[in-house]
Order: sequence, then C-alpha cells, then structure tokens
Amino acid sequence: MDIKITPAPISGRIEGIASKSFAHRALICACLAKGESRIKINTTSADIEATVSCLENLGAKIEKKGDIYTVLPIANAPGSAVINCNESGSTLRFLLPVVAALGIKTEINASGRLPERPLSPLKEELIRMGAEISDLFPLAVSGRLNSGEFTMRGDVSSQFVTGLLMALSYLGGGKINLLPPVQSRPYIDITLQVLKRFGADIKEENNTFYIKNADLHGCDFTVEADWSNAAFPLCMGAEVSGLDPDSTQGDKAIIDVLNKMGAVITENNGCFKADVSALYGCRIDASDIPDAVPVIAAVAATAEGETVIYNAERLRLKESDRIQTTAHMIRALGGVIAETDDGLIIKGKKILDGGETPSFNDHRIAMAAAVAACSCKGDVIIRQAEAVNKSYPAFFDDYNKLGGNARVL
Repeated sequence: MDIKITPAPISGRIEGIASKSFAHRALICACLAKGESRIKINTTSADIEATVSCLENLGAKIEKKGDIYTVLPIANAPGSAVINCNESGSTLRFLLPVVAALGIKTEINASGRLPERPLSPLKEELIRMGAEISDLFPLAVSGRLNSGEFTMRGDVSSQFVTGLLMALSYLGGGKINLLPPVQSRPYIDITLQVLKRFGADIKEENNTFYIKNADLHGCDFTVEADWSNAAFPLCMGAEVSGLDPDSTQGDKAIIDVLNKMGAVITENNGCFKADVSALYGCRIDASDIPDAVPVIAAVAATAEGETVIYNAERLRLKESDRIQTTAHMIRALGGVIAETDDGLIIKGKKILDGGETPSFNDHRIAMAAAVAACSCKGDVIIRQAEAVNKSYPAFFDDYNKLGGNARVL
C-alpha cells in the first residue's frame, strides 16, 4: 500500500490505542498463570496477534469477544509445537525463554528482518542453563530451562531481561544479575509491574533481580494506552486522550522532549496536547526512548536550530536500521540531517519540500514520514505504508480524522 499525503492542518482529538508493551506481557503472564484471566485490549495489531497465535499453538486457549481476551493458561503443554513470531521482536525474545521453561519442543519461525536481529547473549545463557537452541531459523528449541542464576548485560536488550523474568517466575524462582549500564530501563519496569499484578514476588537490589517462589495467578487486567504510538499525533499537534500521566512507559518522555524543544504542553484528565508551532533544537539522550527517535527527528527537521540525538545506537538493529532509514526519510522530504555512530544531527528548516520515501517496511518510519508531511509544502508519498499494521493499523484513519489528507494510491 502506497499513501499520498497532501499537507493539511491537523487538529482534534483521538483516543490512545492499547500499549503493545503491556499487551504482550499481560497475555504471556496469563498463559503461565493458574486460573482464568480477562485481558482488556482496546485495539490490536499484527505484533499483538503474533503473540496470541504463538501462545495458542503452545497450548493456551484464548477467546476474543470485543476488546476482551479471555485466557485459559497452558495446562497440558503439547509435546511439540510450531510458532511464528512474524516480525515481532518482542514476541520472539519474550517467548524464547518461556518456551525453554515450558520444556516444549518448538520450532520458532520469524520473518522480515527479525531472523537477522541478535539473540546473544540471551541464547547462550539459556543453553548454559539446560535449553537446546539451533543456530539458524527456524529455531529448533528443546530441552528444559533450569532455574538458577543468570547474568545479562544491561545495554543489549531489555526484552532479554523481560523474557527471563517471566520464565523464572513460571519456574518458581531464580536470580538475574544485570550488568550496568542498563538501558531502556522503563521496559523492565513495565515487566515487573505486570508480573506483580499476576502474583510474582520479585525483589531488586543493585541491578540484581531475585525471583521468589510464588505462583502466578490469573486476574483481570486492562491494558493502558500506548505512549509510544501517541507520540505521533502529539508531535502533529493533535490531542490524545486516555493516557496515564503516571505510566511506567518510557515513551511518556515524549512530553519532556517536546517541552525541552519549546512546546507548550496541556493535560486534562489524561488528555494531552502539545503546541508544536514554535520548536527549537536541543540535545536529546535517546537511551531510554529509542522508539521515539524517528518522530523526534520528524519534528526536529523544522525546529529552529540544531537537534542532536545520541545514545541511540541500538536503533541500527530494529525493523530497519532506524538511524539510517530516519536520515533517508528526512533527506528525501528536503530536510537536513546527518548520521552519527549513535544517533542523528538535524538542522531545522522552516518548511520541508515534500517528496517520496519508502517506509523500509518499518512502522515507525512510515508514521514519522506522515508527521513530517505536516511540515511540507508539497505532497508526500510513502511507499509500503502498510508497515503501520505492525503496531497501529488505524494510523492513517486517525490521521484523516484529525484533518489530514492521506489517501491510498
């Protein structure tokens, strides 16, 4: 699907969509717990559905009615299973330790760029503690993970830590030593929040997590609105409702970033709006908010002065090399941007030209291009715009509801 955007004023309000981060974790915990759970998720996406499909193939029963997912846990695990994570890195990295803990002989498939993304050092730790995992995709996983002491670097992927925390909670205990520096810490906090809601007993001291012997139990869980995807309409100047100002989500920091760039932020009962009409450049540490970098770059492209984004080197290992693809997208629309080893340097212009850019099959590049289109004088064409289905299938519908002019070519 290719989308053509004719620049138009953006205004109005939309409701925040469900957080993928919370949805993945709640669904997996429900499948590992004892008893029935009811998970309320107001919107879905390709990544969430990938997790649902995998869990069903591993023996869980999940029924969806409206926005309620009723989950019966994995009680009688199959002897073997085949699961497909599609392009969802969270699904793969969360479920790899869980599959090993369940002891199910499993073939794990993945598509897109996901098979190229690293699984080390998680894979080696799982093998050291009893799992058997093949080197190539589809991954062949067998054996059974033992509880015990694990050591992980804290600057590789918070998803590795999340998967281990869930697996060890299911196994009844263990210890994770996390070597500093720890990046993307808010994602670990989300995991701890969800696990504790399901009854896990986890203590932390000096970057070491002690998982106690506590049974996970089913519960009712409402997935909160997603700050990560709310960043796109907020950066266009729209209003987004249903957001938790006290959320553990790291991408809540988009409000702080916009404020630092000169935006005027208003909030009323979880409804946020940013006046982005007069932004200026600044330095932005992206270590805890890497997913927000493409949309920050989109607004920085027309902010006064220079914006420097740093500590974003892990973006090179996402659905695309997001440092490279963000730079390509901004440049294609007439912006001035340069790559560094760990980020981007953007020199703002009053208005961008417009033009044509691929999405690189990356949902965040597609949506960031639509945000940049709001500051263009000419039309913008986004190729492979269907990439938004990964996290925000209704993105272009919401874009048009807010006054945008996006249509399928």
